[in-house]
Amino acid sequence: MAESKSRSFCCVPGCLSSNQKQPYLSFHSFPVDPNLKPKWIQAIRREEGHSFNVKTGSTYVCSRHFAPDDYSGGCVVRRLKSGVVPSLFPWNKFTAPLRRESVYDRTFKRQSIPLGCEDSDMVAKAGRMDHDYVTHPPVGALDEALDYIHDLEVKLQNTGLPPPTLFSRYCSSDDQIRFYTKFPSERVFTIFWESIAPSALRLVYWTKAQRAGEEGCQDPSPPRIMPLIDEFLMYSMRVAVGMKEQLIADMFNVSIARVSRVTITWANYLFMMLSSLPIWISREKVKSTMPLKFQRYCPNVRVILDCTEICLETASSLTLQSETFSHYKNRTTLKGLIGVAPNGLVTFISPLYTGCISDKEITRISGVLPLLEPGDDVMADKGFLIQDLLADVGAKQNHSTF
Repeated sequence: MAESKSRSFCCVPGCLSSNQKQPYLSFHSFPVDPNLKPKWIQAIRREEGHSFNVKTGSTYVCSRHFAPDDYSGGCVVRRLKSGVVPSLFPWNKFTAPLRRESVYDRTFKRQSIPLGCEDSDMVAKAGRMDHDYVTHPPVGALDEALDYIHDLEVKLQNTGLPPPTLFSRYCSSDDQIRFYTKFPSERVFTIFWESIAPSALRLVYWTKAQRAGEEGCQDPSPPRIMPLIDEFLMYSMRVAVGMKEQLIADMFNVSIARVSRVTITWANYLFMMLSSLPIWISREKVKSTMPLKFQRYCPNVRVILDCTEICLETASSLTLQSETFSHYKNRTTLKGLIGVAPNGLVTFISPLYTGCISDKEITRISGVLPLLEPGDDVMADKGFLIQDLLADVGAKQNHSTF
């Protein structure tokens, strides 16, 4: 960065210096160093382009823009120090910006304060000069802040915010609720859940109930590792959707044994709760909701009966095999009787019996006959030979087709 001897002009905006008008000034060409050259361009607030192009040896900055400390040498011969950048310009009124003390120097000054002088004017002055990250605060200065933090933690615990559940993730819409739980909508499911949740909180897991036996469980089950509604979702995925236990275990990040334990527990609980609800409706309710064709052809029908069978794994016992074998399905099954009102509402569900039982026998022992009233019609398939059973309670069988 030698001084120029030929006619030179300063390239700083607003500076009209030249070596002919101001011979007492020196002019310095841009550095060759690729790291230092952009700093000079940024410092003089110029950008290279069509109107300005830096050419080493022909583009200069005059000495007015350098601080005295940027030079080395005597009064006659002066040279710029290596790595300096012009800093005096018209926009800063030719005053050098204050150089901030390094972090090391500031920290060293704070640490040099004698111990035991934490409350002295020296510490206060050091704190005003810069942020104090090293000196410990005075004793008791943070007590108020700690009390405030403690109060906030207590309030947060008392809010009772439920943890995020997998139910909210997988059942966020009516379509998802229908798929995973078979409930028609979120509104219907909410009504169901609010009715069973208070008693479900006292659920005892199946394994603990087995160990307790007939004496019953005096102590509740240990705290659950998942929200109660997630346990119900797990049960629904297994029973309603038919998903494999391994897949459910991976989704909930639990063991297969826990999936089995939760499924059996909820199956027994829902059976105890829902089987106690009366689903048989009165004759007046049946007539008020009866479809038009029923009203025209068979207005006295109270219930439509039919049997359903559930496939069962073949037992190792030959006696059980013969009792559960269904000639209609040609395999081992469990058989139940279902009653449906003319409007499609299920009004009767019998217990399950072995698959070899006949339709007449299951009608006799299932408990549907005492529910009928004189004058009721029962619609059933022609294979149901139950006319004599119905006549005993004043009802009759209807085989009408329409």
